[in-house]
Amino acid sequence: MAKRAFQDGPGPSQRQLRVGELVRRTLSDVLMRGDVHDADLSGMSITVGEVRVSPDLKVATAYVTPLGGKGQDQVVKLLARNASELRKLVAKNVQLKFAPELRFRVDETFDRLDETRRLFDQDNVRRDLDDE
Repeated sequence: MAKRAFQDGPGPSQRQLRVGELVRRTLSDVLMRGDVHDADLSGMSITVGEVRVSPDLKVATAYVTPLGGKGQDQVVKLLARNASELRKLVAKNVQLKFAPELRFRVDETFDRLDETRRLFDQDNVRRDLDDE
C-alpha cells in the first residue's frame, strides 16, 4: 500500500495537529478552572502554549509556562506529579480511543522571541535591514 504524498515529510499530520490543539484547549480549561486537586497547582496561572502529539496519538507533550515566567521547573514538576489526574480530566472531555499520556516541558517560545527582538535591536542588524 503506497503512502499518500501529503503524509510524507518530517512534519506532523493534520490529525496530530488537530488532536494536539484539542488537548491544548482542554488542558488549558482544566488548569484555568482549577479542577486538579492539588493546592500547590490550583493557585497558579499556567499557559499551555502548544501540545505535540506522537504519530500514534498515545503521547502528548505539553509546553507550558507559568504567568510571569517564574518557577518554570517547579510548574513542570507539579504538572508531572498530577499527570494521571490531568490525563483523566482531559480524557473525560476529549473523544479519543485512547487518552494520551501527558508529558510536560518548559515552553521556551517566549525566551526565543525575546532573543530575536534583542538581535533585531542591535545596530549592525538594524543597519543591514535598513539597507534593503
